[in-house]
Amino acid sequence: MPTRTRPRKPSQNGTLDRCVSVDEVETLARKRLRPAYYDYYAGGAEDESTLSRNRRGFAHYALLHRVLVDVERIDTATDALGAPVSMPILVAPTAYHRLADDEGETATARAAGAAGTLMVASTLATRTLEEIAEAATGPLWFQLYVYRDRGVTERLIARAEAAGYRALVVTVDTPRLGRRERDVRNRFTLRRGLTVANLVGEGAELARWERYGSMAAYASALLDPSLTWETIAWIRGRTRLPIVLKGIARADDAARAVDHGAAGVWVSNHGGRQLDGCEASVLALPAVVAAVRGGAEVFVDGGIRRGTDVLKALALGARAVMIGRPVLWGLAAGGERGVRYVLEMLREEVALSMSLAGCPDLKAVDRDLIVRCEPW
Repeated sequence: MPTRTRPRKPSQNGTLDRCVSVDEVETLARKRLRPAYYDYYAGGAEDESTLSRNRRGFAHYALLHRVLVDVERIDTATDALGAPVSMPILVAPTAYHRLADDEGETATARAAGAAGTLMVASTLATRTLEEIAEAATGPLWFQLYVYRDRGVTERLIARAEAAGYRALVVTVDTPRLGRRERDVRNRFTLRRGLTVANLVGEGAELARWERYGSMAAYASALLDPSLTWETIAWIRGRTRLPIVLKGIARADDAARAVDHGAAGVWVSNHGGRQLDGCEASVLALPAVVAAVRGGAEVFVDGGIRRGTDVLKALALGARAVMIGRPVLWGLAAGGERGVRYVLEMLREEVALSMSLAGCPDLKAVDRDLIVRCEPW
């Protein structure tokens, strides 16, 4: 967790409208979720050191605000791969939204659209990509896991194109699932009636992973651990959509991504859920931005909980940030309304931070706005 001079106390009355921060929405969500489901959403791999580093990483940067700038009007609008969005905060792909709310990903899609932003739908959703597209009023990208059965992967790509998704986000940091010890202790499983909805038509062995005993065993059996850069070329040959590579942490990999035609590079350590002991995403971001040399748009996730976190990421060169857990906390705390509440809260924080930093629009958010520092 980032170091603060004074700890924030969570809202005590248990109502969404009284929550004044993402952390307070999480407190409310935790009360409403089954403990095993909360742990699935909140947890990381092994000792959760990467999970913790993602939050602490932002404390290594300080903002250098400008003064005497006209900030009467603040414009938070931008675009992501050409899709206009109202703010530089996009919804990251996360699995199994119906554990938080029965409407699941369709509620999230409606909230993202109402907030004027983009949602990335997960392969491991509990609503089909078509249902999500039908509910959405904003732009959508589709996050793709590559299965050993390449026919399954090809059909997912074709369905995403047909449903109107605007980009493919290929997750590249999951040759196997990280050991998430909270899930092991809880013997985490989906509740009765839930499936990997996108794969129902592919057979029970793909749609219901309980038969494997754990999600990790499912991933080991069915996801393809042999992915290489040639796989990206294979995907490129099967879609007209722009490709974003999610899970990049190194400058050399970022440069290779551009060489292989990636339109976007997504700096991520999977929210601390894969390799433990990784660098914080925000600390890996500057080297990735430098390596792509403007040849791809750069996105980042991990530990973002405040508008100032967003501002720091943008100053370091990110096109936009992706948020995952905050969206799930909103969904668990208040369904569609809860997701919208979180997105609007963060939008307001970003706008306020821009105003106080002397940035009337996102073009003014540049590298001069930020300095590396020792964390408190």
